[in-house]
Amino acid sequence: MSQTIGKTRLAYSRAWHHVSLASPATPSLGRLASRIAILLMGKHKPIWDPSTDCGDYVVATGCNDVLVTGKKKEQKMYYKRTTRPGVMKSLSMESMIRKWGGGEVLKRAVRGMLPKNRLRDKRLDRLKVFEGEAHPYRINLMRFEGRIRQVEPEVKTEVLKQMSV
Repeated sequence: MSQTIGKTRLAYSRAWHHVSLASPATPSLGRLASRIAILLMGKHKPIWDPSTDCGDYVVATGCNDVLVTGKKKEQKMYYKRTTRPGVMKSLSMESMIRKWGGGEVLKRAVRGMLPKNRLRDKRLDRLKVFEGEAHPYRINLMRFEGRIRQVEPEVKTEVLKQMSV
């Protein structure tokens, strides 16, 4: 008998979620990053376990419209340390958005909210960020603009005919 009762392959299947930062109802950067981190970890699933990777994919579009409150765009600094002693580079959020785009700011915010363990990089790889609204993952999305997309599995008609007879 199996030691893991009820943990089937279907429960571990990964869904694709869409987050549009261009919509007017988008929360600020920190609140959005915490919601994305929960989806990447899989904490919204009943089978969640801290040591297993059961999270979903998240596609974030419109990252050039990232919303921050206050004066964070001018005052928040990102630091990068090199191997040389006494050398530390700093970059403001405004210049980071100009240089690498708002997707990098979102990725760094989500990275800070994920647990610091061996699964963090694998979870962060499932976050796909795009500056505009166009992205190549439209076919994979289950939730798009708040609507659940109905995906019907392909069932062979011959099998259905045999079962009905």
